Amino acid sequence: MKFLILRFSSIGDIVLTTPVVRCLKKKYPDAEIHYATKKAFHSIIRYNPYVSKIHLLEDSVFTLINELKQQKFDYVIDLHHNQRTWLIKTMLGVKSFSFNKLNFEKWLMVNFKVNRLPVKHIVDRYLATCKELDVTNDEEGLDYFIGKEDEVDVSLLPAAFHKGYVGWVIGAKQNTKQFPVEKNIRALSTIDLPVVLMGGKEDASNAGSVIAALSDKIIFNACGKYSLNQSASLVKQAKLIITNDTGLMHIAAAFKKPVFSIWGNTIPDFGMSPYYGNSPVADSSRKFETLHLDCRPCSKLGYDKCPKGHFKCMNLINESEIANQVTSTFNVADKGRPSQSSNLISGA
Repeated sequence: MKFLILRFSSIGDIVLTTPVVRCLKKKYPDAEIHYATKKAFHSIIRYNPYVSKIHLLEDSVFTLINELKQQKFDYVIDLHHNQRTWLIKTMLGVKSFSFNKLNFEKWLMVNFKVNRLPVKHIVDRYLATCKELDVTNDEEGLDYFIGKEDEVDVSLLPAAFHKGYVGWVIGAKQNTKQFPVEKNIRALSTIDLPVVLMGGKEDASNAGSVIAALSDKIIFNACGKYSLNQSASLVKQAKLIITNDTGLMHIAAAFKKPVFSIWGNTIPDFGMSPYYGNSPVADSSRKFETLHLDCRPCSKLGYDKCPKGHFKCMNLINESEIANQVTSTFNVADKGRPSQSSNLISGA
């Protein structure tokens, strides 16, 4: 048999589909599993040993469709469920299964604060898409695989980082998902541990502001200096991760790292909190959020700035509590699984 999985974006969403890939391969070990995603996210799937072939969406969905038609799939598993995936399913003309995005339930929650969301993680909802295929959750959590060439040699960092460090993800795609710079500074001012600041090139300036304000602290600015998979390697080698609601949060969960997640305008109830399966590392993780705000969640994604102007969802979070929890957890042994042999590092 030949399966096609569709999920075009983004980092976290793609990582959250990896249990479907693994569990499908376990159920049908002789099957080919193909994965279609955007070219920008190719590296997330590139080294996944359960994926037989990757198909990339670049300029035209019709070019992708013509490529997919040559494969003669038996089933399509649509974990994105938008207009482009509808077109792909229609043009391929084979049996398909489509993920329920719960758009109406999210709309009710965002606009009227009426909670009709299921108490069910998105991983379980992704897997429910395959119910007719008799695919079940193996409870092994998320996967993330990177090539050996993307391993970061921590010995090349300053000596203070060689025995362990805290990974602090300061970025996020939307500003209303980002813990404010000044609160990052106040939290870090009371943490006497080596800290690696993580994010993209767009976060380098904020990271620079943090370091300038805390010149007496042991902080390394990794923002914009590493590829996604190299950043994943830094995540894997950290003792714990503090992060906004962003892709590296899910990569950290794949590597079974204790995750301290900070939530602004979005909420864990949307079903996208760190996912560990049955791993005991979940007990070491923490969520920080401001509850009972009548304006939260204001969006299922995020905004460039707070629509109300006060940004209470982030500003009311106690950064001292985060700092205290980080310090008390740091010495807990790293519970991430060891590297695989050969040229892969596995998060599951």
